[in-house]
Amino acid sequence: MTAPGVDDAVRAKEPATERRLHPVTPLRRAWAPVAVVIGWAMHDPGQAQQQMTRLTTTTLLVALAVLVPAASLYGFLTWWFTHFAVTETELRIRTGLLFRRTAHIRLERIQAVDVTQPLLARVAGVAKLKLDVVGTDKKDELSFLGEREARELRAELLARAAGFAPETAHEVGEAPVRELLRTPARDLAISVLLTGATWCSLAAALVVPPLLWLATHSVWTVLATGVPLLGAAGASSAGRFVGEYDWTVGESPDGLRIDHGLLDRTHETVPPGRVQTVRIVEPLLWRRRGWVRVELDVAGSSNSVLVPVAPRAVAESVVARVLPGVTVPPAEALSRPPGRAGRCLPVWWRGYGIAVTDTVFAARHGLLRRSLALVPHAKVQSVRLAQGPWKRLWRLADVHVDTGADKTVTARLRDAREAAELLRGQAERSRTGRRDARPDRWMAP
Repeated sequence: MTAPGVDDAVRAKEPATERRLHPVTPLRRAWAPVAVVIGWAMHDPGQAQQQMTRLTTTTLLVALAVLVPAASLYGFLTWWFTHFAVTETELRIRTGLLFRRTAHIRLERIQAVDVTQPLLARVAGVAKLKLDVVGTDKKDELSFLGEREARELRAELLARAAGFAPETAHEVGEAPVRELLRTPARDLAISVLLTGATWCSLAAALVVPPLLWLATHSVWTVLATGVPLLGAAGASSAGRFVGEYDWTVGESPDGLRIDHGLLDRTHETVPPGRVQTVRIVEPLLWRRRGWVRVELDVAGSSNSVLVPVAPRAVAESVVARVLPGVTVPPAEALSRPPGRAGRCLPVWWRGYGIAVTDTVFAARHGLLRRSLALVPHAKVQSVRLAQGPWKRLWRLADVHVDTGADKTVTARLRDAREAAELLRGQAERSRTGRRDARPDRWMAP
């Protein structure tokens, strides 16, 4: 008779079935040797130009005859020696042609599983699977998988992370999604045009290069400065529109789903219980239309935008889904710093305000671009009080609230006595909030 637990131990030691990436992957990886050559040429363009002028047609053909097969062989071998497998407790990825690397990703440490499709990948019917894992700054990824296989693997990983048994994880499938918000392309385009950063970067790109030409008469100086400025202007306008096009937020048992992108399509997940801070941003030129932008700080994840642009009421309804039980404090509920705060920060002190409710610590800053940060009490890691000599003179202090995403929300220029009471009260609210918080699980099995 087998002792209890022996079958489980034997089953855990059984080797998992290893799988390879999509056969189109070697074509992507074959570019690595070519990229090395291009990088060398860009590093020293003068020497590269001299070498190119010395090449004869025969030498160039021979070089291509060697480089193309070598690049193809490199792409094939790196694909051949890359495997992945899903066990009961981890995702295992083995890579490396000369130097082997094996990544063991614990399923319970997975924060998010995103599916992304660059333009060419969409044409080829493949996708990348990116994983946000607790304690790592860089995302592990599997690129490329077939589009259907990527979605099925994502659903399986989330099901196993949620506690479903391995034999039933395949049957769980993709969780159903209920759409909460879809950003119209017209609203997105208008919001980009009404953003001050867009016009500032464009003005810099148009004004700085001519001034440099008048001062230096150097084409290289103008190009070295103008090209990055034009790139920044494009990224803040057209790049943002292309990246946030058709932004859709949906609710599912495994978190909020975010789909967006015109050329490169991205499918992201905001993990439940992992959101540390929500910021409601209100640029000056958006206020007449009543629009806001919602940004996030998620522990261990690079997801940073929840809603690119939406009416305030709609945005607050989405915030209520990502922070259950939280109500966004209205503007009149925020208390300003005392009038003597103007001695430390003239004019701009009027943009600061705080509100503390039963569920969140809320702090606002900014006059032209208002930003209201909401930190659930359960997510506060530490509370600090800071008071420099000048603030001490005027009996003022700052209260810093640190979250699990290595971010800080600050209530600035508060009355010193109020700040001390806020410090003590927030420490107690954080303790009771963590005790009563729901567990961070993907979905209920």
